[in-house]
Amino acid sequence: MALIDCNFFSEALGINTSMKVILPQETTNQIGMTGKKAKGLYPVLFLLHGLSDDDSAWIRRTSIERYVSEMGIAVVMPQVHRSFYTDMEHGQRYWTFISEELPDVARSFFPLSDRREDTFTAGLSMGGYGAFKLALSHPDRFSAAASLSGVMDIAGFKSRSGKPYHDYHLIFGNKQIAETYEDLFYLLEKRNQESGPKPMLFQCCGEDDHLYEENKRFNHSCSKTSFEHVYTEDVGRGHAWDYWDEKIQDVLNWLPIEKGE
Repeated sequence: MALIDCNFFSEALGINTSMKVILPQETTNQIGMTGKKAKGLYPVLFLLHGLSDDDSAWIRRTSIERYVSEMGIAVVMPQVHRSFYTDMEHGQRYWTFISEELPDVARSFFPLSDRREDTFTAGLSMGGYGAFKLALSHPDRFSAAASLSGVMDIAGFKSRSGKPYHDYHLIFGNKQIAETYEDLFYLLEKRNQESGPKPMLFQCCGEDDHLYEENKRFNHSCSKTSFEHVYTEDVGRGHAWDYWDEKIQDVLNWLPIEKGE
């Protein structure tokens, strides 16, 4: 695999920003590694980080590079700071960046497919919210999305354990979030009522996770729709990287792409 660190100027944000990119590479001389290079343009996974992380988190804390080495798939990991993948009320336009600018920039730099069938997204915690928001907002672009211990109830995230989330006002201001396009429950129901394409959804959460109850509720909502939806919950597992390192392997095996020989 080739790991590339990209710094570039974002027109949407008006700032210099960054992303990490894993590209397929055929190899016979890397110890303990094999590689597959896709024919033509590469399928692409937009892999999103959590609230306390950055674009390096998946590389540093999991073996994602090794896991995708035989799949012939590119992985794009952008930096959005603590924005919840949103055009912030008091900050930068990270939703415009992630949903509009980033795919175009990544495809201008690298040979990435723009076919819906080859385009996927996944993320953990805040990134799980971002991945489902991307796929449910643009079902014509994404064929699959995965949320690992995701923040599913963004309206309820304003307060956790009786204490207000301190960045919430910077992101959303005083806006009503429930039943808007920021609300995953609203997006799920709206897309279910439409006749267009629907992304496959993968959702998991540990039973000891502070986000467990809202993940259960979102799963229940999915069960009442026509979405193809996979849900797993795991006993004794919390909000931790050892869990996400395991589960991203399940996500990669689940993605609807041709696996390596």
